[in-house]
Amino acid sequence: MNQIKTKDAVGHILCHDITQIIRGVTKDVVFKKGHIIRKEDIPVLLSVGKENLYVWEKQEGMLHENEAAEILYGVCKNEYMKPTPVKEGKIELIADTYGLFKLDSKRLFQINSLGEMIIATRHGNTIVRKGNKLAGTRIIPLLIEEEKMVKAQEIGAGKPIMSIIPFKHKKVGIVTTGSEVFHGRIKDTFGPVVIEKFNEFDVEIMGQTIVDDKKEQITAAVLSYIENGADVIACTGGMSVDPDDCTPGAIKSTGAEIITYGAPVLPGAMLLVAYYDYKDKKVPIVGLPGCVMYSDRTIFDLILPRIMADDPISKADLDRLGQGGLCLNCDLCTYPNCGFGKGC
Repeated sequence: MNQIKTKDAVGHILCHDITQIIRGVTKDVVFKKGHIIRKEDIPVLLSVGKENLYVWEKQEGMLHENEAAEILYGVCKNEYMKPTPVKEGKIELIADTYGLFKLDSKRLFQINSLGEMIIATRHGNTIVRKGNKLAGTRIIPLLIEEEKMVKAQEIGAGKPIMSIIPFKHKKVGIVTTGSEVFHGRIKDTFGPVVIEKFNEFDVEIMGQTIVDDKKEQITAAVLSYIENGADVIACTGGMSVDPDDCTPGAIKSTGAEIITYGAPVLPGAMLLVAYYDYKDKKVPIVGLPGCVMYSDRTIFDLILPRIMADDPISKADLDRLGQGGLCLNCDLCTYPNCGFGKGC
């Protein structure tokens, strides 16, 4: 591209958009890339502070910002998301469904490390709704080396760096333990909290079975729900290390694979996650610590979206929650618009 005086620009072709900003009135493009400058355009260009202009001069091995932005969009785009129109080297990606946002943060870092280009995203493993902004892509200079954009494409080759997994319909069984509840000494207040959280998704609550603090009763109740078609089992109560707390052992006795008993998250350290192989599916079983009953946000809020999207949870996934895993118990809870569970 060549830089020329605006007063001498009649007949030349703009190689970038020209934006007009009037505070409180407008911030929009007045001339788009490719516009052939006319005599009557000169006063307008001068009024937006353009004493000089860049006009297009095609160079081998260089790409215009909008062409490069399309390449960045290409390494991000996936099902259930749509782009905004390219503008000044920028494209945003918008969610087109309700689901779990997934992000390959390693490849995102590699692309941003190339320089002169950016992809800025929301955090992965978070809930998105239709219309939510997922990411913004931007080319920094007006022209960028084609070789750099080829490298970005190579990093993004194979599969996009982001995706949305739509939430699934789930049948949920709840097993509540505790002799004090089983014998009617106190009213259960745990089950209603768990049901309320599940009801934020597309679920069918099969029922809530209240059993005594006996390992065999807990195991039998869990297996009964699974045999009757449950997709998820939530166990409440009996998750500490007290002698009468039998839930972890009872879940293990079902034959389920224990992923972890314990997570570096507060509130929620005593979480148990297991998967039970039944026919052609793996049924998640979660042992929920007592904090879920009385704390606004806990480990349960962090893992529930993944369970509802059939996104397998590993021990490493939970271990990585340590950074950002401390809820600050703010007077005004703004979750999920805070750092809780976000990591780095």
